[in-house]
Amino acid sequence: MTPTSPQGTLPPGSAGRPARPRRRWRWLGRALLLLVAIPLLALAGAAALVWATLPGESEALRVAGLSAPVEIEFDPRGVPRLRARTERDAAVAMGVLHARDRLFQMELMRRNGAGRLSEIAGPATLRLDRYMRTLNLRARAEADLAALPPDARDLLEAYAAGVNAWIATRGRFAAPEFIALGQPEPWRASESLLWGKIMGLWLSGNWRTETERARLASVLPPERLAQLWPADESPGRPDLAALPAPTRLAALLGAVPRWGEDAPLPESASNAWAIAPSRSATGGALLASDPHLALQAPALWYLARIELPNGRFLAGATAPGVPMMVIGRNERLAWGFTTTHSDTQDVFIERLAGPETYDTPSGPRRFTVREERIAVRGAPDVVMRVRETRHGPVISDLDEGPPADRILAVSMASLAPSDTQAAGLLALNRAGSVAEARAAAAMIASPAQNLMVADAAGGIAMFLTGRTPVRAAGDGALPVRGWDGAHDWTGWVPFDAMPHVVTPASGVVVNANNRVQPPGAEPYLGRDWYGDWRFRRIGELLHAQSRHAPADLGTIQADAVSLHAREMLTLLKAPPRSLGAPGVAYDLMGGWDGAMLPGLPQPLIFNAWARELGRLALTQGGVPEGAFSSGPEFLRLLLTPVGASWCGAVGCEALSARALENAVAELAARFGSDPATWRWGAAHRVRLEHPLLRFVPLLSDWLRIEAPTPGDGETVNRGGMARDFSHIHGPGLRIVMDLASPDGVLAAIATGQSGNPFSRHWGDMNAGWVTGQLEPLPARAPVAARLRLAP
Repeated sequence: MTPTSPQGTLPPGSAGRPARPRRRWRWLGRALLLLVAIPLLALAGAAALVWATLPGESEALRVAGLSAPVEIEFDPRGVPRLRARTERDAAVAMGVLHARDRLFQMELMRRNGAGRLSEIAGPATLRLDRYMRTLNLRARAEADLAALPPDARDLLEAYAAGVNAWIATRGRFAAPEFIALGQPEPWRASESLLWGKIMGLWLSGNWRTETERARLASVLPPERLAQLWPADESPGRPDLAALPAPTRLAALLGAVPRWGEDAPLPESASNAWAIAPSRSATGGALLASDPHLALQAPALWYLARIELPNGRFLAGATAPGVPMMVIGRNERLAWGFTTTHSDTQDVFIERLAGPETYDTPSGPRRFTVREERIAVRGAPDVVMRVRETRHGPVISDLDEGPPADRILAVSMASLAPSDTQAAGLLALNRAGSVAEARAAAAMIASPAQNLMVADAAGGIAMFLTGRTPVRAAGDGALPVRGWDGAHDWTGWVPFDAMPHVVTPASGVVVNANNRVQPPGAEPYLGRDWYGDWRFRRIGELLHAQSRHAPADLGTIQADAVSLHAREMLTLLKAPPRSLGAPGVAYDLMGGWDGAMLPGLPQPLIFNAWARELGRLALTQGGVPEGAFSSGPEFLRLLLTPVGASWCGAVGCEALSARALENAVAELAARFGSDPATWRWGAAHRVRLEHPLLRFVPLLSDWLRIEAPTPGDGETVNRGGMARDFSHIHGPGLRIVMDLASPDGVLAAIATGQSGNPFSRHWGDMNAGWVTGQLEPLPARAPVAARLRLAP
């Protein structure tokens, strides 16, 4: 009989066991569905959060302080063209744009300058934060802001208002990184000056060279020590007797940031040249500029065009955090920069007079002392006591075991008060002639740069900017006594005394970080200079034809032939002892023209050989292993009779053959046994990664911008390298400007316009940049997105 209930027949399975497996399978299916749904929902939620950080294609924003609406149109590459009624309104709009596309980059910059990276990055950045707190860049920037002319200060305040309008509207959705970090702090006008402070610091690294030289002074005779760096014949070498012990100097060098490890910017280089109308195919002056800095994602540069009333405009490259056009042009003037590499830093050895005092020519003086507290993510706060002398911050306090009776203080021109860099850059943006550019250059107190300019009237010039110290004695090569005043700075080199170049008869002005004056010439700018291979190569290409079009200058910027390699190959005469892979490599080098192209094996063989040759020569010459890395200037010395002494009794040709054998063995372990199959592009690759997300598995691979690239450290198309030959330093921006037309701007950056790694403009310019392609930046272009700012 079938069981029944008061309502009728029982549901199937209610009175028997057979239905239980079906119920179990139902619950198991639901559990599996839930297991799949939870991560999918989490991914969908994460995607929705990220999507909320991306700007829309048509947006409007109200910004207090605008005098009139600002219309902004974005072309298909994300490059904005903004139309503003006043210069101040344009500054507000640039603040909005930089915050819209690069706010996290700006956040890292201001944290770097203020010594606050460890708050978000943890102990990994503590060395850098300690260094920045010692230099006290934040307080110096605040003091400089107060000393600026009212118009420059007002422009920085307007820019900050634009940044903060975007932050107030978007909150923690202003950029994807802030979803985790929380809403960014409001932007302060003084933080825009930190960008210049950081550039001034990393573009002038002479104090470290002094310290490295002093470390080797106890193991090498003076004449051999001098040969490790190129030198002029300036008199007044400092006294070696006062130097701290090499172990203490080594400890100090280990306590300060080193580029490529934890410093944000490496040693710098750049190319820039100007061509008068007589050498131009368009009838107007031309100017090309490609600054070489650390390659990063996003790129340091942000392209923009600003249209103002009465035909006024600015077009070119801005730097997120700064309202002014850094490299670019207006309706009548174009400009670019290279680093002069003049010596604007000195290390002073101070003698202690007591626990809290040090000796000066007028008697003991108390240190200026302050306490710095550094918040460290995931670790206790670090409290440091910072001392300053009359010469500057005490850097030897960064060493945990400084000498008991001597300390080291550093003087830097970029740390001197009343830095008017911002006012000078603003004046340059407004300048309409070479003469007005000269006046603007005189106001740029830091860093020491070569300002290349060209105007619509056909004038071209190069002006040296930045304060360069006048020394009472010495050449700044080594640390000097600070207690007797004998080597104190007595002032600055007058601007008019600098070796400027104005409208030369040749119709061409070029600089590629080469020496700007003959050895021994006055004023004295420094002892150490870089080689002139890029400078000479640019000269060769410019003189190969009588007139140049803008595209020709872009082709020169992309040139990858190394004159340094051509010169050094004269040492590769003796064949290696092995007829195997070293013999193949030797034969490959025989007909090579020095072109550093990705599809060739020779650039890889050359750079590995040159590195090993330098190492062997230094070892033969008595330099302790790892104490010094040879640069191309030292390698060039080996071609001379003086340099032959570094190769020992075997001679430089035999040492060269040995270096080739060692280099080939090292490369074979990585790239295979046949050198003919090796390719420069397999090793020399640019890898542009997000500063935080590169540590996230899978996501790092998805967001990485990577490509094989031409060039090396001494080619016009600079390809500065890490130890594994990867491309980490070079022209993150290339720009060519033609004064014959208001639309005469061609430019490319290494990544894309957006700092949001999930944006389509994260890396969309990279492919063209790798091939040397420049894109026009005209006043009008197809519109892909719009943003309207209203008062």
